[in-house]
Amino acid sequence: MNHTDHVQLLRDGIHAPGGTWADFGSGQGAFTLALADLLGPGGQIHSIDRDPAALRVQQRALQARFPQVNVHYQVADFTAPLDLPPLDGIVMANALHFVRDKAPVLRQVHGYLKDGGHLILVEYDTDRGNRWVPYPLSYATWERLAGQNGFTATRRLHAVPSSFLGRIFSAVSVTTGVK
Repeated sequence: MNHTDHVQLLRDGIHAPGGTWADFGSGQGAFTLALADLLGPGGQIHSIDRDPAALRVQQRALQARFPQVNVHYQVADFTAPLDLPPLDGIVMANALHFVRDKAPVLRQVHGYLKDGGHLILVEYDTDRGNRWVPYPLSYATWERLAGQNGFTATRRLHAVPSSFLGRIFSAVSVTTGVK
């Protein structure tokens, strides 16, 4: 996959430039770069990853390609409580498949989002894992899990073929109501 693929997977889940978003499990920033491209200069991104070296690589790439986007880097585990402002959206791209018990993490994620906030999930479209992707979830599983954890209006955005586990999908889910 390349930058155009990453942008395409996120595009329809982001309705307007700007806003305050986070990328959980951002790694070296492939999807953070796509998010910066879509949000533009008015955007603010909180990039969260446990690996400080990956965040440094990401920071150099973002400064080179999207210097006007305000990015805050945080070395942290997204499964633990985070200090974040209310968010318009969160991207979790190839991150949730590392979490066995997803419900507590999803409830926590829900709490970071403003009412009407968007969670964009990018995952391998399978329920069978391996040692590199231990706990993936298909779109059908995501749709059920999202509904059980306070998200509504879940819909598939895009899918792209993958030589690893067949296909990657993106989906958006929305927060509504009392947190």
